Amino acid sequence: MIVRIMGEGQVTVDESHLTDLNKLDDELLAAMEQGDEAGFRGTLHALLGAVRSLGAPLPDDSLEPSELILPNPDATLEEVRAMLRDDGLIPG
Repeated sequence: MIVRIMGEGQVTVDESHLTDLNKLDDELLAAMEQGDEAGFRGTLHALLGAVRSLGAPLPDDSLEPSELILPNPDATLEEVRAMLRDDGLIPG
């Protein structure tokens, strides 16, 4: 699957990692629901780090349809809330 990290580019991630990414997504949603800014920030960075480490970057000149779009590492809790639907960032 192709994941876009806003402001960084696209990464291909094998779908076998979806369970691990969903766990981080659930933790991110819980931190957001609790208004836990520190938990949100740490979990967002963990999710982005997992996508970067598990995936392979696409060339900068490549523009493929992204199945998932993740916020940039500096996104605020409110900005991410605006991005979310009931499904979270990672559809499961």
